[in-house]
Amino acid sequence: MGWTSWGKVTRMTGNGDEGGPGYGLLQEVRGYWEALRPAGGLPDRAGIDPRGLERALEHVFLIERIAPGLGRFRIAGMHLTVLMGMEVRGMPLSALFDPAARERLQGILEQVFSGPSLVELALEGERGIGRPSLEGRMILLPVRGDGGLCDRALGCLVTVGPVGRTPRRFAIARQVTEAIDAPTRAAPAPAAPALQPGFAEPAPTFAPPRATAPGVNPRRAHLRLVKSDD
Repeated sequence: MGWTSWGKVTRMTGNGDEGGPGYGLLQEVRGYWEALRPAGGLPDRAGIDPRGLERALEHVFLIERIAPGLGRFRIAGMHLTVLMGMEVRGMPLSALFDPAARERLQGILEQVFSGPSLVELALEGERGIGRPSLEGRMILLPVRGDGGLCDRALGCLVTVGPVGRTPRRFAIARQVTEAIDAPTRAAPAPAAPALQPGFAEPAPTFAPPRATAPGVNPRRAHLRLVKSDD
């Protein structure tokens, strides 16, 4: 299935940047995901290589299904850190959404993992003092994890407008869902997987900060892209 058959989804984001500056990155991530799909199946998480997503990498994330309707970040690009004003790895995806949208988000995640389905969302940032107008697009693409279970999703979030005061959270303005014709099994709460090639997934922790040597910043970001020319 190519981009030209994306139907309603292509009309939301446009080809290139018709839907807004930078929204073409969602098409690139979708195209990369499509290229990894085996016939009649879903891509494997271990096959995702950040070098194939280099132009969109700041906006890309990978979530893990931890319970029905719940997913948490395993990997997140710097743009999500900027939006939240903090490292988001290990946090639930719902942290990006305002409270009124979170119940709807649970149903959306079940569509992604159990359908499986591709979902694209049009988002509107909450407004207030220091929080100007901010719009966004998010795409969620189902991915197989360990044992062939559909317990991962590759995502991309692009926003248009100044970030302003953080954290910025979003309401769901529109949703487009596309069923994926691929047999799958969903896991409500899979065990933490061993590290595999491709997108490495360090185990998220919220341990208290350890003592550091003088002059070392303990809040320094620890998410890095390791680029290889091999």
